[in-house]
Amino acid sequence: MPTDDVTTDTAAGPGATPPGPSPERPVPSAQDAALPDELAAAARTLFGDRLDLAVRYAELLATDGVVRGLIGPREAPRIWDRHLLNCAAVAELIPENASVIDVGSGAGLPGVVLAIARPDLNVVLVEPLARRTSFLVEAVERLGLARTVRVFRGRADEAATGANGVGPFTADVVTARAVAPLDRLATWSLPLVVRGGRLIALKGASAADEIVEHAGAVAALGGGEPTVRLCGVDLLDPPTTVVEVVRERVVRAPGVKMAPKRSRGGRKRVR
Repeated sequence: MPTDDVTTDTAAGPGATPPGPSPERPVPSAQDAALPDELAAAARTLFGDRLDLAVRYAELLATDGVVRGLIGPREAPRIWDRHLLNCAAVAELIPENASVIDVGSGAGLPGVVLAIARPDLNVVLVEPLARRTSFLVEAVERLGLARTVRVFRGRADEAATGANGVGPFTADVVTARAVAPLDRLATWSLPLVVRGGRLIALKGASAADEIVEHAGAVAALGGGEPTVRLCGVDLLDPPTTVVEVVRERVVRAPGVKMAPKRSRGGRKRVR
């Protein structure tokens, strides 16, 4: 995991968004996140009867998210196509009633979006920075997601081994968006995936190149052959590109401590 200071927020960190709006910019408004007419059909398909909840989350990102530096001010008008729909499309790869860990959740992308689109999922948002976790905790409460979503403040390796009496965690699916290149992401994330489960990394045009470059490192960590998948093909233009890796073997990742043995039960699974 990156060496972000979990007690301060001065470090940008991987996938970080620009700081909040400058004094010269207008005050962010919920209107900035209005659902464009041309995306309404896709949004209804992906969110179903929870579209109103997705609208509330979009408004939260466009206001508090911008003010608190989690979303760049220029991103607000693009929240639906660039962020919400892009993330929601990934739900098609996740089995029913699965457990999900979202690594480097930031403002909740894709973790909060998946929890909105798929109320059958149990989601843990893993984020080391204090201001981001504060936003996530507030968002989960304000959106009424506390029954299925929890926030873990810490790095992925801490979630895998447990920290401050919380965890360790594993899940059927681990997601990540704009966090790190595939080799480092696999090092941090595969220990969180149950054997036979999957790492789903939202990527861009570099997905195929990353697979070529890092397939060997992924295999050494116990992952199967990385595969590029496109989500929302019939709904989004362009569709969401992800790299999917199945955890085939349990391999101790370099620098990751093993969790202490428990007298009863095993590793805590997200449920």
